Amino acid sequence: MEFDTKVAIIVLDDLAVWQKLNVTAFLATGIAGAAPEAMGEPYEDAAGRRHARLFGQPMMVYQADNAGLLRAFRQGIERELTRAVYVRAMFSTGHDQANRDVFRAEPADAPDLVGLAVRGPKKAVDKAVKGLSLHA
Repeated sequence: MEFDTKVAIIVLDDLAVWQKLNVTAFLATGIAGAAPEAMGEPYEDAAGRRHARLFGQPMMVYQADNAGLLRAFRQGIERELTRAVYVRAMFSTGHDQANRDVFRAEPADAPDLVGLAVRGPKKAVDKAVKGLSLHA
């Protein structure tokens, strides 16, 4: 199936595995929350039990160094992509309001990103992640 939009999640390549997984999970929820129309239908198992809806298209996960992450961030802003962000200081907070507070304290043009998710037209997302490799 071909999609008009694309979702890319980019994580800093030198994070611990638990941090990469944590960042990826949070960023995926950010994109899902910003694009409820992209959610699929609820799942139902063979016993008829309902399970939560999942995103209706693939999410590609990339890895990047600091420069690559910041370049993708700037491309996301320039191309007006939907963005979800995770900065290093968020690892030391314990709740959503604290996360927003530490993000607001970051330099607007160069936050200390450890993760970024973007969603938008396929070509625009491809340009934002150009040169990055899929996470291995």
